[in-house]
Amino acid sequence: MDESGIQSSPPWRQVPPLVLDVVLAVAVVAAGLIMVTRPGTAEGRPMTWQDALVAVIAFGLVFVRRRWPLPLLAVLTALVIAVAGSANDPAGFVAVTVVAAYTVAAQTNRRSAWLASGTAAAVGYVGTVAFTDQVWLGPPLGVVALIGMATAIGDATRNRRAYVASVRERARRAEQTREEEARRRIAEERMRIARDLHDVVAHHIAVINVHAGLAEHTVRTRTEQAEASLGHVRQAAQTVLGELTTILSVLRQNGDADAPTEPVRSLSQLGELLDTVAAAGLRVEHRQVGPERPLPAAIDQAAYRIVQEALTNAHKHGIGHLANLRIEYRANAVVLDVDNPAAPPITPSGETGHGLIGMRERVHAVGGTIAAGPAGDRFHVHAVLPMAAQPESRL
Repeated sequence: MDESGIQSSPPWRQVPPLVLDVVLAVAVVAAGLIMVTRPGTAEGRPMTWQDALVAVIAFGLVFVRRRWPLPLLAVLTALVIAVAGSANDPAGFVAVTVVAAYTVAAQTNRRSAWLASGTAAAVGYVGTVAFTDQVWLGPPLGVVALIGMATAIGDATRNRRAYVASVRERARRAEQTREEEARRRIAEERMRIARDLHDVVAHHIAVINVHAGLAEHTVRTRTEQAEASLGHVRQAAQTVLGELTTILSVLRQNGDADAPTEPVRSLSQLGELLDTVAAAGLRVEHRQVGPERPLPAAIDQAAYRIVQEALTNAHKHGIGHLANLRIEYRANAVVLDVDNPAAPPITPSGETGHGLIGMRERVHAVGGTIAAGPAGDRFHVHAVLPMAAQPESRL
């Protein structure tokens, strides 16, 4: 069996066509000469030069059967009638005619094969009986039976080849589809990892930058505050390293089905996120509507990353030190609202950057909707994540 589940071709099918034609031509010529001379029998006779000529012609005709099967069948039918009418034995040409009938059936369609073979059999039968003294139920009828059998075998062979070719084509397409699906999933995984890297690095580097600057200004005048800022820097750096280690471990996994496929963050870590943001100088007024409940993994992680990115943008691009966060647990969705003061003129900060692009990709991946832009003198992010959404496909 090959990869498509079809039994492989027998060894003789792998032999070059020229070699097969030589072997077939020798077999046909030998069979024709045996039928004519009948060695070892009472009706046997020596081979004549006419027999040798017929054998040579029959040998040569076998080599053109693949290129011109229909014309060859017509020519052989005429030769059988002509040789029979000249009082010679046409057995050599009869054998080639049977081979030609098989070739026609194997290379053309069923209608053409049976029409051509039936016509050749009928014409040969009537012509042989008309120009010789053979009876209607004699050897000519046997020739008709041989042509019919050869046509049936050729037709079955053609159907088998067509079936095997179609199954192998379907297998090839299925394999190509699997490869395309694998490439698509790899691309999705890369995008997901890129979003995680951006979310982690952008947020915590912003925290590190704020506290490093604060420590620089207070290291001589307010030592305690500088030490506290450096502690926040160290904590944020450790968090970044931990997240990067988790992401890189995902990239190093090789076929481990039990290993996690992506770093997991969820709203259960929201308290840590708000503490980190507050330490960076942005106070967040958090309000929850509806009782908190477990969420699907993809929804939970997307909600956390959206809140993280929105608060990071509020700290980097907004004015003031206050942002509002509202999380509403509906029956069929989770609604996230983050807004903060924005300096005039109001522009959608980061609209073409990776932050909002990453948020949109996360929302669309779980089948939700998001709107991010100015609303009066504030910048507002509104995301709806439906509970019925399915998580992204994973490798």
